[in-house]
Amino acid sequence: MTTGAVRTPLSRERVLAAAMALADAEGLSALTMRRLAADVGVEAMSLYYHVPDKEGLLDGLTETVLVAINAAVAARVTADDDWRTALRHRCLAAREVMVAHRWAPGLLGSRSSIPPGLYPYYEEILATMIRGGLSYHLAHRAIHALGTMVLGFTQELFSPDSEGGTMDEEAAEAELAAMAAALPHLTAMVASEVHDNDEDPLGWCDSQNEFEFTLALLLDGLARA
Repeated sequence: MTTGAVRTPLSRERVLAAAMALADAEGLSALTMRRLAADVGVEAMSLYYHVPDKEGLLDGLTETVLVAINAAVAARVTADDDWRTALRHRCLAAREVMVAHRWAPGLLGSRSSIPPGLYPYYEEILATMIRGGLSYHLAHRAIHALGTMVLGFTQELFSPDSEGGTMDEEAAEAELAAMAAALPHLTAMVASEVHDNDEDPLGWCDSQNEFEFTLALLLDGLARA
């Protein structure tokens, strides 16, 4: 008797893993219920047994990203780290996840409510600071100052890439050149600091060196405070 190939049962974990793979390959804008169903080999209606709708899928994807961040942090932060080292390692571990999933900053910023997984994440950040001798007042200021760096990225003022769009660099440079006389300092800064976008892991101007420089500056300042 010949048996056919065993089909892997559909599950929430499999759906979310496929969603992450699709977003990694083609960006978050490519993630639709119909396309995801095709990728896992089912009808679109079958997905609704595991995720309630598109927003539910994105919420699940957010949970998956936070699980990945926690795993990366656990692998990098040790009990011997002082508070500054622990926070630095946490931010850099989270950044590894963001660089691997470049759509993730835009996803996290799009949620209409705080993902439940963020509460224990920030609880441990706060506990690290308190163990290090910071007061609750200073720790509160630190959380504001660090912002999204604890999640591995900096919140750009203009970042169309994170939302699935693109930055037309030639158009931006031409517009800036046309205003060079009126904006001499901005023009000079961009001319001296402009990056090859392929070297920027996230966003338009979010290089690893800039991320680490800002992180060190903030942690040093908190230590002095």
